[in-house]
Amino acid sequence: MTAGSLERAHLVGIGGAGMSGIARILLDRGLPVSGSDAKESPALLTLRAQGAKVAVGQAAANLDLFGTDGPTAVVVSSAIKADNPELVEAKQRGLTVLHRSAALAALMAGHRVACVAGTHGKTSTTSMLTVALQHCRLDPSFAIGGDLNESGANAHHGNGGVFVAEADESDGSFLAFSPSVAVVTNVEADHLDHHGTVEAYTAVFESFVDRIEPGGVLVTCADDPGAAALATYAESRGVRVRRYGRSASDVTLVDYAPVDGAGVARIRLDGAELEVRVAVPGEHMAGNAIAALLAGLELGAPLAGLLEGIAGFGGVRRRFEFKGRSGGVRVYDDYAHHPTEVAAQLRAARPAAHGGRLVVVFQPHLYSRTRLFAAEFGAALGLADQVVVLDVYGAREQPEPGVTGALVAGAVPLPEDQVHYEPSFERVPPLVASLAGPGDLVLTMGAGDVTMLGPELIAEFDRVGKAG
Repeated sequence: MTAGSLERAHLVGIGGAGMSGIARILLDRGLPVSGSDAKESPALLTLRAQGAKVAVGQAAANLDLFGTDGPTAVVVSSAIKADNPELVEAKQRGLTVLHRSAALAALMAGHRVACVAGTHGKTSTTSMLTVALQHCRLDPSFAIGGDLNESGANAHHGNGGVFVAEADESDGSFLAFSPSVAVVTNVEADHLDHHGTVEAYTAVFESFVDRIEPGGVLVTCADDPGAAALATYAESRGVRVRRYGRSASDVTLVDYAPVDGAGVARIRLDGAELEVRVAVPGEHMAGNAIAALLAGLELGAPLAGLLEGIAGFGGVRRRFEFKGRSGGVRVYDDYAHHPTEVAAQLRAARPAAHGGRLVVVFQPHLYSRTRLFAAEFGAALGLADQVVVLDVYGAREQPEPGVTGALVAGAVPLPEDQVHYEPSFERVPPLVASLAGPGDLVLTMGAGDVTMLGPELIAEFDRVGKAG
C-alpha cells in the first residue's frame, strides 16, 4: 500500500490518539482530510483548525464531506465495528478500506523508520526519542500515542528523512511496520482479551522482530525477562541487538537518583561514564531515556545533542502530569493501567511527595484486565498511603458479572480505613478532600475518564479551603 491511496482520506473515529495523528500528518502534507467521531473533543477542534472536514456522529453521508470528490480511502481502527454505517457504506461503494496501522505504514514510505514497542513505556520512550532528535535538528516525522508537552501534538510530518512511531501490540497491528530500528522496552502479559494467551502475546513480539529490515537493529532492556528472551530470539534470527539496563553490557545503568522531582542516571557507554538527566521522575523513566538514547545513536544523531534533548524533555500528557495545587495539596494525573505501570509510577511519585502522604485515585481499565490482575493491582496500590478505587472503565468490553473495582480494593494490603471503593464519580472529590491535607500528593491514575477528576479535585480543595 502506498501513500497515494490516501490522496483524499476519510478517517472513522478521527479524534482518537492514533487516528488524529494520521490526520495531522496528511494535513501537514497538504492533503485533504475528512472524518467523523462520536462526540466533540479538543482533537476535533484542532483538526478543523488545520483544515479537516469533521462531522460529529457517524453516518453514511459523512463520506460525502469532500463534496463531489469522494474519498480515495477510508481509514478505520480496530475499535470500529463491522456494522459502523460509514464502514458499511465504504464497502458498498467499493472504496479502499485501510486499517490505521496500514495507513501509518504507507506514510512511512521513503523514510528510515524507528518503531518503539513494549507492554509499558512505549509512549514515553517514543516521545523522548522524538524530542531528542528534534533537539539535534533532524526534524523527524512522528506518530505517538500521547501529546508532547513541548508542542501539544501527537504527530508531525518532518523533512528529516526519519519517521519515529509508537508501535501498538495490543491488537497486533504493529506487524504492519518494517523498522530499521526497533525498540522493545519490555514484554509482560497484557491485552489477553485480544491475544488469548501469554504465549500468543509473546509470539506477536517475535513476529515484530521478524519485521525488522535486513541490517536493522533491536534495542531492548536486559533487565526485563520478556525483553531479554526476545533479544535471544532476535539474535537467533540474525538480528543485531543492543541491550540497556543494570545488567546490560551495551549501555549499563550504573546508578539512578531522584533529584528535585526529576532524576539523574549514571550510565556506562563505550567504556565511558556519562550522566543522563531526565526531567520526569522514576528509574523506569530513566530506562526509557536510555532506550531513546540508544535508538537515537543508531539513527546517526550525535551523543551530546541527544543527551541535551533528553534532559529538556518536558514529558507527555497524562504521564505524571501536574494538574494543579490547592490548599498545599498537589494533584497529578497518570495513564498507568497495568499493575507493573502502577507500581513503577507510585515508586517514582514517593520521593516527589517530599515526605507528604501519597493518595491515589485508581480506575481499573477493562473487565478482563481487572479479572485477571485484581490481586496484582491491589499489591501495587499498597505502595500508596490512601487508596480510592473507582469502578471499572469498560471501554470496548461488556460488563462481567462480579467484576468491579471492589475486586481491586479488596486486594490492597492496607488497613481498612486507608482503602476506599467508591463507584460514584460525584462522591470522589469530597472523599479525597477528606483524606488529603497540606503537603500530600494526590495522583489520579488509569486509562479511562478518571483523568477528568483532576480539575474537580482542585475545585473541591479550593471549596474546602475557603469554607475552612
